[in-house]
Amino acid sequence: MPDNIALEAEFGDRAASEAAFARAEIVIEHTFRNQRIVNAQMEPRAALGAYDATQDRYTLISGSQGVHRQRTALAECFGVAPERVRVICPDVGGAFGLRTNVYPEQVVVVWAARQVGRPVRWTGDRSECFLSDLQGRDLVTTARLALDRSGRILTFAVDMLGNAGAHPVSYVPLNNGYRIMTTVYDIPAAHARIRSAFTNTMPTATYRGAGRPESHFVLERLIDMAAARLGIDRLEIRRRNLIRRTQLPYRTAMGLRYDSGDFRGNMRQAAALADWGGAKARKRAARKRGKRIGIGIASYVEAPVGAPQERVRVTVHDGAVDVHAGTQSTGQGHETTFAQVLADRLGIAPQLVRLVTGDTDALPSGGGSHSDRSMRLAGALLMDTSGQIVAQARKVFAALAGADEAEVTFADGTFGAPRSNLRLGLFDVARAIDADPNVPPELRKPLTAEATFTGRMPAHPTGCAVCEVEVDPATGAIDVTRYASVDDAGQPINPLVLHGQVHGGIVQGLGQALSETVAWDEAGQVLNASFMDYATPRADGVPDFQVALSEDPTSGNALRVKGGGEAGITPALAAAINAVVDALSEYGVTHIEMPATPARVWEAINAAVIPAEPGKARREPGPISDD
Repeated sequence: MPDNIALEAEFGDRAASEAAFARAEIVIEHTFRNQRIVNAQMEPRAALGAYDATQDRYTLISGSQGVHRQRTALAECFGVAPERVRVICPDVGGAFGLRTNVYPEQVVVVWAARQVGRPVRWTGDRSECFLSDLQGRDLVTTARLALDRSGRILTFAVDMLGNAGAHPVSYVPLNNGYRIMTTVYDIPAAHARIRSAFTNTMPTATYRGAGRPESHFVLERLIDMAAARLGIDRLEIRRRNLIRRTQLPYRTAMGLRYDSGDFRGNMRQAAALADWGGAKARKRAARKRGKRIGIGIASYVEAPVGAPQERVRVTVHDGAVDVHAGTQSTGQGHETTFAQVLADRLGIAPQLVRLVTGDTDALPSGGGSHSDRSMRLAGALLMDTSGQIVAQARKVFAALAGADEAEVTFADGTFGAPRSNLRLGLFDVARAIDADPNVPPELRKPLTAEATFTGRMPAHPTGCAVCEVEVDPATGAIDVTRYASVDDAGQPINPLVLHGQVHGGIVQGLGQALSETVAWDEAGQVLNASFMDYATPRADGVPDFQVALSEDPTSGNALRVKGGGEAGITPALAAAINAVVDALSEYGVTHIEMPATPARVWEAINAAVIPAEPGKARREPGPISDD
């Protein structure tokens, strides 16, 4: 369609990249499709709007990834000050990026509530979700990789064409995609052309990983293709190109600065965890059963940023601590991890910490939950506010103990002083402020602290994943038999919560790699708008995951955390398709598009089976000898 290009831009060093291509001994070029997928969160969207005529104030109760962003958008829609809008978000069963935006129904119920003078509610059903919720991915990338004969990468260039849908909602995936395109590899020159096109489909927006899984998929597939062309082991060609620790801090060709990360160590650990060396024996055993086993690997690094503003307020009561945070959980376990951080800093039990989020009346601002930002930003503010609380309580204790404030100690949750027998915990101090007449008047104020952060707090989570699949050549069916992941999320606050995030991301990545896709007819009508036809992964389709942490903390924030919400999904597409292609390589298959469904795999096998020589039988799919 003429004039349907919404965005066009170029980044990197075109001249340096083209010069490297000109002297390259090997150039690998391929066009990859990251198909469109739906946001299959746990429950459909819903919204309840109300209007208080006495206060001329609007209220929206709805699931989201950040109530303050919703309030700002609604205030703009109605042309009122943000203070005249209240947004409440209860627990949300999944969001994955596509609930950061305001949807039309959220605006309409609030508008309608004012018109009719009573609350108005709307609840979408699952079929509506397939048609009206913002969707993810949908990117076509034509990529070129230049190497010398030893397998060293000289340059990398991409042409990304994203499907914006009917109107633009977010260019974040394209922005993230070009910035992270060289991933964990020491690539001296790179160039990217990015475009976004309008089409007669639902708009796309940020979906878990937002451009990073797409870029990793492209480069990791090209590296496997280069290894096959050069006859170099797939692990060895990666080892030759991975950024070394001695190169840190490392500035990529697209300007990102990695301050930490053991990229080679992560790959070694993941290969060992997956028993990469034992794959040959497993392949031989599978052939005797008429199956083909393939194994694939993919390393990753992320560059999460997110909304550049966050706020936290901490208040100590008699027996409990309230934490008001501008970010909110959509399944990330903030109730556990935030409480752990504060409990450790204040010397109290985690169960005594109460987290309050998801209400614009509780806190005036906040950034919400997305892009691995919550623990980086809110965690840093928890460190700040807890320090303020301890400092305030130290003054009170010094007055009660008749000690110099500089002499007051705070350890294991107890305040003390060298020349005093008085020992008080945090809650003891809070009670004393309320009831002890010995507390000076100027110190008689609640133990409370508030802190805000505005700016960027970059971090680079990294790791490596190995996927192993078993293919039935007769039917094209794929079983994921093994999956190992090593993830460096910085200092882990709660490893169990972190592993849970990795598990969820792996399953979402496997879903896109092997089964999920949105299908339309030429008019843009969705053809598979239900779970009867749209194939999300299920519990019986994934194995037990082997996951491990590789801790190399960043110095970019007080908690030294990097983030783990996108760790599982970022390498999963590449690891899975690399494994499938490895299983099919003996038939001459060099690539297969996502999703690698049984039908697509069966067609690839039968189209690529090596033709017979004159007078000999054609090789057909099925058991072959070890020879």
